[in-house]
Amino acid sequence: MSATLADGQALDLVVLATQICHRYREEFPDEAERYGEAGNAWCVHDNQHLLNWAVAAVNDDSDMRNDVGWLASVLESRGFPIERLARNLDLAAGIAGDHLAGPGSARVSGVLRDAAEFIRSYGSFRDWVLVT
Repeated sequence: MSATLADGQALDLVVLATQICHRYREEFPDEAERYGEAGNAWCVHDNQHLLNWAVAAVNDDSDMRNDVGWLASVLESRGFPIERLARNLDLAAGIAGDHLAGPGSARVSGVLRDAAEFIRSYGSFRDWVLVT
């Protein structure tokens, strides 16, 4: 899976998501026992979407809070600690900043950081309604 910034920079979302998940698993080693390899596969899957949503937000100035709110509601309903989603978004912002070039890099990182702060500030997503 890939995404392209408006300036033409292509992002290999699989590579970036894998790096995010590696750092995430280093911070939260308990997840390997709790979720196993399937958890890592879901981590890579979900992070590809998070990165894709961030690129879309940068390209068309949309707000990815709706999408990340939906993901938070799904994860929370399954007992996943939402504060870890926020930390994952912080890690994603750092990876994006380290591996992307040009003005798009800062904007993607900024969108991901904003999403992390949104998750932290919103509280519970149990009653989240996806706006379409």
